Amino acid sequence: MRRRVHRVLVPRLEGGSVALRGPEAHHLRDVLRVKPGAVVEAFDGAGRVAPGQVAAVDRDGVTLALEEPRASAVEAGLAVTVAVALLKGDKLSDVVRQGTELGARRFQLLVTRHADATSLSPARLQRLRRVAEEAARQSGRAIVPDVTEPLPLAELTWEGGAIVAEPEADGTLAALLAEGAWRAGPLTTVTGPEGGFAPDEVEALVARGARAVRFGPRVLRAETAPVALAAALLLSAEA
Repeated sequence: MRRRVHRVLVPRLEGGSVALRGPEAHHLRDVLRVKPGAVVEAFDGAGRVAPGQVAAVDRDGVTLALEEPRASAVEAGLAVTVAVALLKGDKLSDVVRQGTELGARRFQLLVTRHADATSLSPARLQRLRRVAEEAARQSGRAIVPDVTEPLPLAELTWEGGAIVAEPEADGTLAALLAEGAWRAGPLTTVTGPEGGFAPDEVEALVARGARAVRFGPRVLRAETAPVALAAALLLSAEA
């Protein structure tokens, strides 16, 4: 039977003995109830991993014995930033969780004209960052995507290309994927709120070099569109 591997975030990752304190130690010791000899994989949130095992467990924390760190082999080759309008309830959590699992590198929150909210509390922003961390841990990633504070759509900038989802666009996502030029990356995907973008918002993005595409005959919900767009790009890039 394959031994279970416990994944643990160690921001300053080095080989050898590592003493854990705080939330990571609590999770290993009190939630997972690990014992000495348990297999672990440490990751630093920036792309490196180090296999190892639990060396000791005591009331002060958990000590790990780690091999030398190395670059993770599971990260997507295409760097995708998911720029998404502020949404109500837990919809942003769903976007961050699923986008992280798919391989997104960063999440940029946006304030748009028809956004469901105009601001995000520090507590909600911190919660979204914890969602990204847990999704990275669960999915085997070594990068924890950053979730950045909301900014007005007009202030959004990007490296490489940008793709904006617009149900009324002339171009389609299928045609874009068939071209293949986008694979050079990096890419930023831009999706709006439940009420959609205002026409002049899309026009301004296109004027700055973004490409507007529609998914097809069906209109996706605001929390579905960013995940679907990221999935299409990231999975196609790995095909």
